[in-house]
Amino acid sequence: MLSVLVSAYEDEHWPVLPPDPVEAIKFHMEQNGFRQKYLAGVIGSASPASEVLNRRRPLTMEMIKAIHASWSVPLESLLRAEEPVA
Repeated sequence: MLSVLVSAYEDEHWPVLPPDPVEAIKFHMEQNGFRQKYLAGVIGSASPASEVLNRRRPLTMEMIKAIHASWSVPLESLLRAEEPVA
């Protein structure tokens, strides 16, 4: 019973948010020894891969689908709803 209450309290006060999509890609690349050229092969070319990793270009749905299909990165990690502005 106590563990259920603690879990509910933690979920309410400290929810675990999904990771940032770029950080999820970087983590997957690091864990698998992938370099930027591997991402370029998945999403098309070196320029978009560099821009995505440096946050100068947002991920498109086509890029997300390609990364998920090629590397099995969970869609929940690649899709992130914008948080409401207070």
